[in-house]
Amino acid sequence: MADSVRARWPEMRVVHLPHHDQLAAELPDADIFVGYMLRPEQFRLAKRLQWLHSVAAGVAQLMYPELRDSGVIVTNASGVHAIPMAEHVVGMLVALARDFPGSMRHQLQRRWAQQEIWDGPARPHELYDKTALVVGFGAVGRAVAERLRAFGVHIWAVTRSGKADEALAERAFSAAQLDSALEHADMLILAAPETPETRHLIGARQLALLKRTAILINVARGSLIDEPALVAALERREIAGAGLDVASEEPLPRESPLWSLENVLITPHTSGVTDRLWERETELLIDNLERWFSGKPLRNQVDLRRGY
Repeated sequence: MADSVRARWPEMRVVHLPHHDQLAAELPDADIFVGYMLRPEQFRLAKRLQWLHSVAAGVAQLMYPELRDSGVIVTNASGVHAIPMAEHVVGMLVALARDFPGSMRHQLQRRWAQQEIWDGPARPHELYDKTALVVGFGAVGRAVAERLRAFGVHIWAVTRSGKADEALAERAFSAAQLDSALEHADMLILAAPETPETRHLIGARQLALLKRTAILINVARGSLIDEPALVAALERREIAGAGLDVASEEPLPRESPLWSLENVLITPHTSGVTDRLWERETELLIDNLERWFSGKPLRNQVDLRRGY
């Protein structure tokens, strides 16, 4: 990324820090900061800062008062992760619907367990003609919808406004209408931003509204789910299973009961990881730098009031 920026603007001083130990020394001269995190005490050193670009889509880690009230422009990497995250969601859904985790457990024991899988608590089923409730219909949510429609899945969307692209979603609900949609969902996919409003959006009451055959997928943030309530629902088989790429505490503690539940598929926050990640990050940054120097509006500018 740094080399590409230098090549485009050789007159600009571009500092790439592979470690944080030199960050304090460089911040006072920085006009633009590119990275995942800038803590409040570090932000106070950046007296000249005009624009902060986050290489993550989620920016909850930056929503402290000093930054929100500073006038510094904040942009994020929204859209960069949409394709790999959508593929990850589809992969998790197929894996859980077809009980691939169960097959893998039997494979490790060299057991041809056809009957055991058929007789298991979550009998293999199809995605076809099922309903997916996608909470958060931004770049990731829309990319998920595009791919699931190819499986013959009905897409329902939950958005802040209650409006969604009608070419992708058959029905749309506002956040206040979430509960009324949950009981119809065969799949619940969380792709909403982390904000105070979305904290524990899914708790015991919402989980109880889901079908016992429902699958929950979370590729947003762990804070969207009341994790103890989810563990209880999964242990009691009140929902069929969950695919979790995020957790309320990361890394997920070794003592978490989620590790041992057979109806849970865990990936270590890798849904956005891809061999093309930095290629896309670089394309976005260079395009925004072009806009910055020409005085045009930046892509992905964060609404600091809403936090995304």
